[in-house]
Amino acid sequence: MAGVASGSDSGLGSYYRLLRKPGAAALAFWGMVGRFPIAMRAISILMLVSAVTGSLGDAGTVAAAMLISQGVASPVNGRLADRLSQRRVLLTACLGHAVGMTLLLVAIVLEAPLWLMVVAAVATGCTSVSFTSFMRARWATMAERGALRTAYAMESMLDDTIFLLGPLLVTVLASAVHPAAGLVVCLAMTVAGSVFVALHRRSEPVYEPAPGHVPRRAITVPGVWVLVIAYAGMGFQFGAVDVTMIAFAEERRAPGTAGVLISLIAVGSLVAGVVYGAVGWRLSQARLLSLTTCLLTLGAVPLAFAGSTPLMALCAVGAGIAISPALIAGSTLLESLAPKGSLSEAFSWLTSAGAIGIASGTAAGGHLADLGSSAWAAWAGVGGGLLALVLSLAGQSALRGGKPEAATEPAPEMTALDQ
Repeated sequence: MAGVASGSDSGLGSYYRLLRKPGAAALAFWGMVGRFPIAMRAISILMLVSAVTGSLGDAGTVAAAMLISQGVASPVNGRLADRLSQRRVLLTACLGHAVGMTLLLVAIVLEAPLWLMVVAAVATGCTSVSFTSFMRARWATMAERGALRTAYAMESMLDDTIFLLGPLLVTVLASAVHPAAGLVVCLAMTVAGSVFVALHRRSEPVYEPAPGHVPRRAITVPGVWVLVIAYAGMGFQFGAVDVTMIAFAEERRAPGTAGVLISLIAVGSLVAGVVYGAVGWRLSQARLLSLTTCLLTLGAVPLAFAGSTPLMALCAVGAGIAISPALIAGSTLLESLAPKGSLSEAFSWLTSAGAIGIASGTAAGGHLADLGSSAWAAWAGVGGGLLALVLSLAGQSALRGGKPEAATEPAPEMTALDQ
């Protein structure tokens, strides 16, 4: 494992030491470009479908279909990346994604039936490679263990940056260019990021199992299961909170403020992530996960009571404070739990769970907002946070299990499908 950290592994200087190593800055930049659409795709679909059909419920259904299919396909793509290489998966998937996204755009703009929009959304989601998972696996290859917390903190900060700028970009494109412009930009960024990250050979995870054996599957580790379900709960909260902001803005006949409110959530997360990643915590990562999920749950409660836009803006910042710390703690725990040679798959399971959670939260929040108000969607978000909190508390022993030995399972016989 190549070293990328020197000196102290804490303090703000740790970020500089990480990025000054050969290839690190380029990896961070193109990884951010490739996953910028994560913060734009679902919101672009919500805004475009609602603009075309006038139904936030239909918009949530289409967005949920895309996110759920992405969540289902993500572990498969991660497993393939571990066995065949990330480069092959990235280059192949981006071609399929271009086709799926084009079909989705055409279906929405031409006001196709809802089922056809859903089919196109599923095709788009299945070919959306989990950049978040792939990037964290790449940093685990480049970084020494002492620098991993800094690398994952930086990844979370980059995620927060795209969630800060992505909704604003979508709002500007939808209002100043065309409601479909956001999805077009998503497609361009996905293709560019996929190609350049695939060509970044220095960070390519490489694992050569013993002949006749394949790495143990990450999902067979109890601690990974705990993280997967906890991430689903957190994702549910994120999806419901996004819908809360959109519904809140529409209730006040100011839909343009939705992007601003969602971005303010990222502001809180970004600031907290910078601090969290720079501190050398004495608590175990398992306990930090419980603490951060508790703060995450409490942060969503005030959203149900905000009665004005300025107050909701303040509450949005508060709701985001625990997001990055919770995700950093989860990523650090996963790296210590995942079997060797299964890291891409392991991170893909987290991304998958998060995507399914976001999809469920988006759909549930959208329908609850249609039936009641933005406050109903906010309470749904609180419920998702509670699930993550309960799992993080109940699964403490599994989360402290540590990395399993390089256990292997017999390789299945080659079939025509594998050839």
